[in-house]
Amino acid sequence: MHNLALALHRRGAAVTGSDDEIFEPAQSRLAAAGLLPAHEGWDAARITPDLTAVIVGMHARPDNPELLRAQELGLKTYSFPEYIYEASRDKQRIVIGGSHGKTSITALIMHVLRFHNRVFDYAVGAQLSGFDLMVQLTDDAPIIIIEGDEYLSSPVDRRPKFHLYQHHIGVISGICWDHINVFPTEENYREQFEIFARQTPKAGVLIYDRDDEQTQLVAVPTNPDVTYIGYGPHEHTVRDGRTYLITKKDEEVPIKVFGAHNLRNISAAKEVCKQLGIRGKDFFKAVASFPGAARRLELVRQGEKSVVYKDFAHAPSKLRATATAFKQQFPQRRLVACLELHTFSSLNPAFLPQYAHCFDAPDAAVVYFNPQVLAHKHLPPLAPEAVAAAFARPDLQVFTSSTELAAFLRRQAWADTNLLLMSSGTFDGLDIPALATEITG
Repeated sequence: MHNLALALHRRGAAVTGSDDEIFEPAQSRLAAAGLLPAHEGWDAARITPDLTAVIVGMHARPDNPELLRAQELGLKTYSFPEYIYEASRDKQRIVIGGSHGKTSITALIMHVLRFHNRVFDYAVGAQLSGFDLMVQLTDDAPIIIIEGDEYLSSPVDRRPKFHLYQHHIGVISGICWDHINVFPTEENYREQFEIFARQTPKAGVLIYDRDDEQTQLVAVPTNPDVTYIGYGPHEHTVRDGRTYLITKKDEEVPIKVFGAHNLRNISAAKEVCKQLGIRGKDFFKAVASFPGAARRLELVRQGEKSVVYKDFAHAPSKLRATATAFKQQFPQRRLVACLELHTFSSLNPAFLPQYAHCFDAPDAAVVYFNPQVLAHKHLPPLAPEAVAAAFARPDLQVFTSSTELAAFLRRQAWADTNLLLMSSGTFDGLDIPALATEITG
């Protein structure tokens, strides 16, 4: 939301905003632009009849006093995705959906377009290298690249965000049940992607992972007026811990990312870029310098005999893909992998069995969770034994104290051993750079 505020400010709009808590980096960035509210909290008096529109964030509640005042005055009220659509009505909209990979695919497309000086707008869910904002809205860009989250649009609009963008080119990178608090069954979750696929218009394009079983169920070529394009992992070779793409001319292109999931992401991005007029050789020229999306399999520190990476992975499919990719990239090294259970789904006893055998690839597997987070999310207490049983790995280590977790990791022998940390959180303030420095020497 603060990125949208900054993007509209740059466009020349008069922007004000409210929130009950404002964290970094939003606080500093809003202050620098003169948009930081004088006081945190809600005040209905801020909502006046002269406002053009009110944009409601997902964390506001339906009884929010400012939202109620806007409704009382009959002001135009948008959710985030509604406004992005409204601002891009006259643009070609490319929407990247899927349970996993959508941030990386979006980042790849943006990197390639920028490399070749193409003009485009965007809305993406992570800070990307080379882009100072996560949202850009301009008058002259003919296209917009949108990361299509399947989560709810707003507290008063229960539709998934990616249903509201009305894509011309759509991508489904894979489907793996998530957000159990909103989509209680796997079928209900998959249905959201079926709706997205059916929204592809005449002369539109739907690009999908042809090997994903759930995606195959929704990306069925049923509309003769739609172009359906399936993709798989890009042809490649791994040599001395480095991955090389193999082109149709049997040329090798070294890349900075690795793993089967990233090779699929590259294929998806290549298909989108092809639709946007980027030739194959120009795509490879650009992708060689792609550093990866922030927090997605991100290198923390590299030593002579070990490396430390962190990854945003938390869902079962992401966990399996990332850990497997790491073992394949460094087959001669031992892997210690540590997962923080942090999301509503991952901490829910009803969802935990989805993790069975997803953590089999590492040589040593560790799971951490904070019991206080369970209380905050109004979930029942979770026993470490139940977590270990859910992962179906007898030697799994489970910690509920970040101090004890850090001590355990420091005790490990790190020669010819890598560390992979996976979480959508922070391991409760664990000093990852300092730990990485100790591990890699």
